[in-house]
Amino acid sequence: MDLVSIGAFARLAGLSPKALRLYADAGILVPERVDPESGYRWYGVGQVPVARHIAQLRRLDMPLATIGAVLAQPVDQRARGLSEYWDERERAFTGKRRLAEFLIAQLGGKQVAVYPVSVRTIPERALLSCTENLAADRIGEFATPLFALFGGPSVPRPDGVAGLPFLRYHGELGPDDDAPVEFCCPVSRSELEAVAARFPDMLVRDEPATREAYIEVPKSEMTTALGFESLHQWLTAHDERSDWRPRQIFLRDPAGARETDTVYELAVRLL
Repeated sequence: MDLVSIGAFARLAGLSPKALRLYADAGILVPERVDPESGYRWYGVGQVPVARHIAQLRRLDMPLATIGAVLAQPVDQRARGLSEYWDERERAFTGKRRLAEFLIAQLGGKQVAVYPVSVRTIPERALLSCTENLAADRIGEFATPLFALFGGPSVPRPDGVAGLPFLRYHGELGPDDDAPVEFCCPVSRSELEAVAARFPDMLVRDEPATREAYIEVPKSEMTTALGFESLHQWLTAHDERSDWRPRQIFLRDPAGARETDTVYELAVRLL
């Protein structure tokens, strides 16, 4: 294999040595050879296409960790990885556009109805829970394995919506904030002791019967912040009070849902 210096490789790939060092440190474009004494890096000419792909993916604002995950897939599945990332980006942009439209109308003195709000009663139940302090971009890695574990048949739960696992937010997350995020799984009373013994690191708690106001959010608007605004508006308009610890109740796996399918409900407990 023909090896070239980092400077020569940078010229071939149309990149800077700084970018190449960044990619190497992230483990997504490692030099073919590193001199053990000088630390000088040598690349194979055959690595140029990969370097160009990485540079192009960065222009799509794809994080280095995501690029690494895409490139680690078999060649015939990489396009799917990029497509899934771009679909997620488009949903995020749609959410931001709707928020901008809402704020423009609100700042112009208009009252805007965003999501219809419904009210229901949730019966008393037992919960298993665990909490971590998270920024918004870490919620997925925290919640996904927990929903996979507790959302299946291995954990006996109450029937209906009262038995669905959910996330409870103890503070509003934004680009500059983190807050405690609690995963909660309702458990059937008759099986509570046995289930709790299987998960000794989780907290067992009782939740009294409660009324809650909620909205339904489709897949196409999963990343919108307008659900919170809808609930705020409804509480004010109906002179209702809430503990304002919103719950995100997933109804289905987003990966298998259509854009118009309701993926989760956003709810608040009424006092």
